Amino acid sequence: MLKLKHLNENFELVKEILKRYWEHDTVGLDDMLGYYRISSNAIYPYRFQGEVCFLRLAPVEEKLKKNLYGEMEFIQYLAKNNYPALRPISSKSGDMCLDLHTPWGRYYVTSFRCVKGIQIAKTDKSSDIMYAYGKALGRLHTLSSAYRPNVKKWDHAEVLEWIHATLSEYEAPKCTFKEWKQIKASFDNLSIDTDNYGLIHYDFEFDNVFYDKNFCSVIDFDDGMYHWYTMDIAQVFDCIEEELSNSMIEEAKIEFLKGYRSEHCLTEEMQASYSLMQRFTNLYGYARLIRCVADQFDVEPDWMSELRIQLKSEMHSKEAKMN
Repeated sequence: MLKLKHLNENFELVKEILKRYWEHDTVGLDDMLGYYRISSNAIYPYRFQGEVCFLRLAPVEEKLKKNLYGEMEFIQYLAKNNYPALRPISSKSGDMCLDLHTPWGRYYVTSFRCVKGIQIAKTDKSSDIMYAYGKALGRLHTLSSAYRPNVKKWDHAEVLEWIHATLSEYEAPKCTFKEWKQIKASFDNLSIDTDNYGLIHYDFEFDNVFYDKNFCSVIDFDDGMYHWYTMDIAQVFDCIEEELSNSMIEEAKIEFLKGYRSEHCLTEEMQASYSLMQRFTNLYGYARLIRCVADQFDVEPDWMSELRIQLKSEMHSKEAKMN
């Protein structure tokens, strides 16, 4: 998540970027921009020739350049292999990623086309949908196993280093460092090969996967990293447990894994690591939150104060899982 100071909308900035760098429909633009959302990026919808597109912005200080360019390269690789995922839209200059100096600061900017289908979150999560959902992740991991990039995104070890540095900078409680040490030691004992480790999505949850006629399209590869593939599966399972009723959870997991195994292998060692992956997700999420809420302001809007309280509550919940 971006730092709190970056969570304000900036329609003036977005309009200026669209005007200078991307073709777009001016009619109805204000209405479209009103559907913006800001979390780990600022996402602003717009239309071009009637088609829904998205402009994505993030302050340069919030992102690693190699992760951004690595994301774009991976998405292009997926497109060449006919994998249904979001497609970048080149700017007027032909670039897919722009590094812009603006009156409001320096930003990385990209744009994407909307994918087909509806979010899995808005479906009935039937057996067929869960199977297609798992199949989409399995194929993604199979393609990742054969992927050899020019620009490589960061890996689990680099993320662990970032977590430790962030916990230290913001003086996190001792239990977080103990958790970090245990997770790192456990990771050091896991095997790594092309079948179980590669570039993962890291946010393959219901709101980032769209279902349409027995196949799924995927968006939001921003958080991807090199990690064990079971990380993606563990997060899917967390999502299933949070979103479905108790009577649906087990069948949903079974159908998801059937779909996954139809495209990619899943060993006993990989399955045994689910809880470890969930601990990593919890700790990484904690580090991102402690950084997000660190900035203090003499005067802040009510929505920011309320959000700060909510995020600190999430931090306490994550911290409790480490004790």
